Amino acid sequence: MEGNTALSGKVVSVATGEAHSLILTGDGRVYSWGKGMFGRLGTGSEVDELFPVQVKFETCVEKRLNFVGVAAGAYHSLALADDGSVWCWGYNIYGQLGVSGENYSMPHLMDQFLELGSLGSLIDHSETKSEGPLKICSIKAGGMMSLAIDDHGALWMWGNCPQQRNKTGSSISFESSFIPIPVRDFHGHSVVKVACGSEHVVALVSAGETYKGEDLVCYSWGNNNHGQLGLGDRESRVHPEIVEMFNKDSSWDVYEVACGAYHTALLTRKRRTVDPLESVCWTFGLGDNGQLGHGTTQSVLKPEPVKELPGQAYLISVDCGLFHTSVVSSVGDVWSWGMEKGLGLCPDASFTGTDAGDAASPLLMSGYGVDGPIFHNPIQVACGAAHTVLVANDGYKLWSWGRGTSGVLGNGKTINCFAPSFVLWPPLTEDFKQPEPKTVGEESNGSKAVAETDKRLSLAMEEIELLQSKLSIMEQYGGMLHGLVFGRPFTYQDIPISLQNSGNFDIAKEWESMLESADHSKLRRLELFYRDMRATIKDKIMKRRIQEIIKECLPSSTTAK
Repeated sequence: MEGNTALSGKVVSVATGEAHSLILTGDGRVYSWGKGMFGRLGTGSEVDELFPVQVKFETCVEKRLNFVGVAAGAYHSLALADDGSVWCWGYNIYGQLGVSGENYSMPHLMDQFLELGSLGSLIDHSETKSEGPLKICSIKAGGMMSLAIDDHGALWMWGNCPQQRNKTGSSISFESSFIPIPVRDFHGHSVVKVACGSEHVVALVSAGETYKGEDLVCYSWGNNNHGQLGLGDRESRVHPEIVEMFNKDSSWDVYEVACGAYHTALLTRKRRTVDPLESVCWTFGLGDNGQLGHGTTQSVLKPEPVKELPGQAYLISVDCGLFHTSVVSSVGDVWSWGMEKGLGLCPDASFTGTDAGDAASPLLMSGYGVDGPIFHNPIQVACGAAHTVLVANDGYKLWSWGRGTSGVLGNGKTINCFAPSFVLWPPLTEDFKQPEPKTVGEESNGSKAVAETDKRLSLAMEEIELLQSKLSIMEQYGGMLHGLVFGRPFTYQDIPISLQNSGNFDIAKEWESMLESADHSKLRRLELFYRDMRATIKDKIMKRRIQEIIKECLPSSTTAK
């Protein structure tokens, strides 16, 4: 049994928005970091946070809430407590916080569910009512929409929701609603998982009344202008329809679903097979930036497998950003594809040269150290609009990469990272906490100890920030030099193995080894670089020699006069 200390540092779930991230710890706490605009971090302000900070929940009772779920839309956040209560904060223009009115910069208890009964009692107008209040057991968010699944397996939606335009037609519109709307189409079945993009929803629903392990059917509805519903056309749907590739008779068992802005990704495994590693990722929808991973930039109207992923990799998690997709396998391999090498970065924020451009096929992220994969025992991967967060090492380590402005990566910096970087976890302040005074007699000494601790913490934080600033400048300088020489961004893998192992290395030997392992194109680039460098140096030497000759001649010329 893990202690409270271990659980407080263990991340069990992560959710990412447009430019912010949320994590849930094993002891039921919620942390956030990134862009603070609209109050999406839940800190009470709109200030950006460069490191994870704990979200505080104010209740009328002294008992601390224990949270079991987090979700993030583009600019808003949700958290689910173990008592079934839903808390929301951030942007609220479409009512996605479950309340009418302005944005909230602090968590707000969504009391709409307290006034609702089960979906069964709403559909069955008999006198029989459900026992007790409605209890939510799962939450999800995307774009300007929020979703929840209750303990009866019913799905509820609020925010920018798809609605039927009129009573007789089938045309679709999107209307704001701060009151949860039940999806009545699944009555008699259980919704197990759900995901949503900008304006479309995909749900995994039990074939019978209850979920039995391998009987999930895939449904989709909403906007379909790019084929993101996987139904073979571009017609939008007001009501859920079955994605035929994954109906109740399919040989594939769908176990994960994710939605980007206009594309969808699913993870499946073969039903009734002796090989549990037969895992396949399917994508469909918009493909303009290679976010489908099919090797092209073509959009796809029906599910197609991402063929360039290894056949024997069992994929445990998938997520979609606006225009990129990432998956992680059980052994810690991470693949990304889509906009700007699968990082999700917009072109104006990207690096340039031959290595730049969108990735139409999966790229394996650099994550291997001397003793094997760095990302061992992975938990989950989550994609924001232009950044990605990975939880691994059984939840005790976090990595992030992609857009870094506004502290989106949680590493204390505001620059883009093209390779995985550490999220500062657990927060440094946790390590400096001291127990509060327990008795009146100890109160004075305790207060002094706390004050002294606060002072030491303040000085330590200032020193850390200074060191981080220096490190950031050194990384940028080293990265520029590496880019000039080798034509690509610097990554951890570029550090010589001998230096990684011992901290010492023979530069002449390493240089020779590097030349031996380089291919023709790399050798040619090095040759051109050093040729230009030699020419520049010779030119500089010549100019200085001419200046020296002129200085030598000037006194002689003056004397002669």
